[in-house]
Amino acid sequence: MAEVKNRNDDEIRVIRDIATSGNDGPVLMLNMNRYCEAAGFPDGELYNDYMTVLEKFVPVVGARILWRHPVLGQPVGEQKLHEVLAAWYPTHQAFLDLFHAPGSEENFRLRALAVEYAVIHRFPGDVYPFSP
Repeated sequence: MAEVKNRNDDEIRVIRDIATSGNDGPVLMLNMNRYCEAAGFPDGELYNDYMTVLEKFVPVVGARILWRHPVLGQPVGEQKLHEVLAAWYPTHQAFLDLFHAPGSEENFRLRALAVEYAVIHRFPGDVYPFSP
């Protein structure tokens, strides 16, 4: 698996267990990102390179970026973020496959350069009214 800052190995084990359970299904990953100054969010070259690669890379495993929006502020709490991004995966296994899929090396290289801090929350992916 690609090296990812702040990876939660306990949660990765849960995802692996679901993927091999015979009861795997769609999953939505909500990415809450703060970018490095060098990324130049939202118009910098590094940020744009990362988003370009990510948008082309994620469909390799049957997933898609549903939306991404800049964060305007934090009325409650102190978590400084630049962007929230929603990525839908057809299965938990597809999410795991992302780490070994063609193009993963470049995607995770750019992610390591651009993302200073990230938290990803996992949600049921079968409650959204669209067809994959």
